[in-house]
Amino acid sequence: MARLRIGSRGSKLAVWQANHISALLQAQGHEVELEIIKTTGDKILDVALAKVGTKGMFTKEIEEALAEGRVDLAVHSLKDLPTELSAGFEIAAITARENSQDVFCSVRHKRIDDLPNGARVGTSSLRRQAQLKALRPDLDIHPLRGNVDTRLRKLAEGEYEAIILAAAGLNRLGKTDLMKQLIPKEIMCPAAGQGALGIEIRAGDATTRELLAFLDDSNARAATTCERALLNKLGGGCQVPIGAAAEVRHGRLHLDAIVASPDGSKILRESRDGDDPEKLGSEVGETLLRRGGDAILEEVYGRSFAVPQQP
Repeated sequence: MARLRIGSRGSKLAVWQANHISALLQAQGHEVELEIIKTTGDKILDVALAKVGTKGMFTKEIEEALAEGRVDLAVHSLKDLPTELSAGFEIAAITARENSQDVFCSVRHKRIDDLPNGARVGTSSLRRQAQLKALRPDLDIHPLRGNVDTRLRKLAEGEYEAIILAAAGLNRLGKTDLMKQLIPKEIMCPAAGQGALGIEIRAGDATTRELLAFLDDSNARAATTCERALLNKLGGGCQVPIGAAAEVRHGRLHLDAIVASPDGSKILRESRDGDDPEKLGSEVGETLLRRGGDAILEEVYGRSFAVPQQP
């Protein structure tokens, strides 16, 4: 049996995810070590991610450890991984997916509709902000950074009337006390790759790839490949107002996607079925661009869309 070293960020959620993969590998008889690596994104906590760009913010240092051979595999939240990996790396497995939806968390209110006019809501995601604003233009939306515990503490202490988080992280950590409403995807389209874990290795490392093959879930692979193809076509990262939700239905892929202006004044929606994940994602992305998504995204990037920003 092999000895494998896993690279991971140090947040509670990242460590939970790495330990989850470690346990599955140990059950196969492998010896596993965990190395915690601090990334740029973990160091910048006082600025909204949308303002600093997200290219490799949560992956660069981990990939350096991979390239240098200090670790054999990296466990990422898939939505943190750039849609085009740096040369020298590949995604060996995408695990069975947790719930990909966003959730409304609050101490006093059960649903978004219950919030009083002008309520202060926390999120640093332009995607969540745009869809919230479309639903409730009156809300006062403020940036919210930090790990899951920090965000929930700020909510409990009354800094916000509500916050929006990913269901997957709360479920994995068992932090569901303040989860009040699982937001339907037609109201808040999730981020591409949300709820999925991506296992990254050095490109061409056939031995490690073979050891990890049992972790790869075909439905999760197809759905997230489709979502990431859409994101790639639109040139967006996890912090731009783009949503993508794909799932296998009756043997075919179904993709729902949005591009939204940050103030929620315009949301473009597109849905389609297909069989080829890459092709479906790319075609839906192309349609959204043609329908006006290019103008929305150009405004967000503050520069020509001809030079799209990768996460």
